Amino acid sequence: MSVGRFLKQAAAGNAGGETWYGDISTASYTRSFSVSAQDTSPRGLFFKPDGTKMYVLGGIGDDVNEYTLSTGFDISTASYTQNFSVASQENNPTDVSFNPDGTKMYVLGDTGDDVNEYNLSTAWDISTASYLQNFSVASQETSPQGIVFNPDGTKMYITGTSGDDVNEYTLSTGFDISTSSYTQNFSVSAQDTSPQSTFFSPDGTQMYVLGFSGNDVNEYTLSTGFDVSTASYSQNFSVAAQTTTPKGLFFNTDGTEMYVLNSSTSVYQYSL
Repeated sequence: MSVGRFLKQAAAGNAGGETWYGDISTASYTRSFSVSAQDTSPRGLFFKPDGTKMYVLGGIGDDVNEYTLSTGFDISTASYTQNFSVASQENNPTDVSFNPDGTKMYVLGDTGDDVNEYNLSTAWDISTASYLQNFSVASQETSPQGIVFNPDGTKMYITGTSGDDVNEYTLSTGFDISTSSYTQNFSVSAQDTSPQSTFFSPDGTQMYVLGFSGNDVNEYTLSTGFDVSTASYSQNFSVAAQTTTPKGLFFNTDGTEMYVLNSSTSVYQYSL
């Protein structure tokens, strides 16, 4: 999430040193932003590290929609810019992620059960994207919903609803999906039977999984950062007052803002 982030978010750039807040028990709803003019079945959510770009994956248009935010991470200042079609690679895309400098884009697909990698000749400008390669996750998951990387791209995580788990892969070359190999998984079925998106704190000791069945965000503590086998459940936060169809999850750089995408119209913002 998707869980964006290399962790969708640390990919954003909070990879070390800064304080991470991220206590979902303190979350309060602040505002929403509709993306229905671009797509009525949005699937995935990602922000540029400074929050001045937002990307929403569209399930109807099979495309990535780019928005500009005049104030970083304040979705009330978002305006639509452009889109990029991924239909040639996937007609049922489920999530989108980027590498930290915005020169790589990754689109997860439920039809191909794979990750599709694109090069961007101009960072964060999706109009410059070109398809490079794909990586199949079908052996682990036949209904992949969320993709996230650790900060250096040597770990990739796929969240799926057929296994109700988070699948961990090791990449021998960071952000090069052709070097991926499956490592292990972690079941979240005790908390939700339809997980949609996963997000990690910058040091990988907190994991957040968005649940479609429970309409909530589930938080886990990892005793070893980014090692999902060490995860244990901590708490959850309900988003049911805003949406009963949550699909995408993202946090800002220090974990003081949380974003939930629903699968019909809107991005919802919460302050922590």
